[in-house]
Amino acid sequence: MPLTNRKKFDALTGLRCIAACMIFVYHNRKYWRAHYPHFLIQIFNEFYIGVSIFFVLSGFLIAYNYNKVNVRSGSEYFTYLLKRIGRIFPVYWLVLTAYYLDPKFGDFEFDPFIYTLLHGFSERHNLDAIAQAWSLTVEMTFYFFAPFMLFLINKKLSCVFYFLLAILGVFWGIGLALHHCPLAGYSVLYPFDFLLTGTFAGQSALFLFGMLLARYFEDPRPGIIGILNNFKYKTLLGLIVLLAIILLLTTFQKNLLDQSNTHPLGILIQLTLLPAAIVVFIWGLIDERTIINRFLSSRIMMLLGNASFAFYLVHISYVNLKLKKIVLLPDRNFVLLWLISIAIYLVFEKPVYGFIKRLVA
Repeated sequence: MPLTNRKKFDALTGLRCIAACMIFVYHNRKYWRAHYPHFLIQIFNEFYIGVSIFFVLSGFLIAYNYNKVNVRSGSEYFTYLLKRIGRIFPVYWLVLTAYYLDPKFGDFEFDPFIYTLLHGFSERHNLDAIAQAWSLTVEMTFYFFAPFMLFLINKKLSCVFYFLLAILGVFWGIGLALHHCPLAGYSVLYPFDFLLTGTFAGQSALFLFGMLLARYFEDPRPGIIGILNNFKYKTLLGLIVLLAIILLLTTFQKNLLDQSNTHPLGILIQLTLLPAAIVVFIWGLIDERTIINRFLSSRIMMLLGNASFAFYLVHISYVNLKLKKIVLLPDRNFVLLWLISIAIYLVFEKPVYGFIKRLVA
């Protein structure tokens, strides 16, 4: 079903909250190993897929909202990039600057590579300062390439696959060259497992799945996807398959300290079956009016979804560590961190991004 008249997807905003909560649980699971059954910890070990959900969502929303960006027009492309920079960097810079201004953390040793997210291309430094910002490097790289990917998808679908393979090859070539270069200060885009799990070159399939869903809505075609369009229980199907994939991923764990994306087959599943299931679930949230849709579209879930980016930036690393010095509640400050995130969103993120959009326009 084409979505030409729809501009907002409330349930998808609520889904961002769920993804952020999954990542919070994933990062705090080590504190619960002695208190919860092993099978539950095994499931928590796979909740890093909350980041995968964010990437697929990003692919869909960018493709849907910016499908008409003309890559041959420098001004259009530059305007698009400015909006994307305005979406990511202000809140990131706010948290990062607070980190550097704190003598017990950054101690005024400002690093331009961390401010520009370039440190995310290095396995050695991608967790420096605000550790979770590694995924922002992946996100910003996607924003850079997204209009070109959309251009190729609209021209000939097979071309985008060659394009992404070329990016993977070029990134790996750069990584190898710098790794073996004696003049390089430290290696980037190396080793290959880091390239696969920590950079856009390896994670591009997640964004592509979301983009292809948006493309289908713009140009519905027959086939397997067309048959699925008439299926009435896409939300339920997507959710069931998602849960089944999480359980499947737990079978790769060698112990409670392990997770599936340290194993080649686990990575393959994470880059193929997982985004396919996420796409079906997202499709259902858009297409069907279900209990899940109504819950994710509720006012509270919309607010939390909008504040999820701020929550992602404060739930571990600097802000969380500072908060723990003041108070540590049994929920690992889960509620307090959400309250801080909502305040950041309402007082800073929303008005600043609104100002940037008006300025760019």
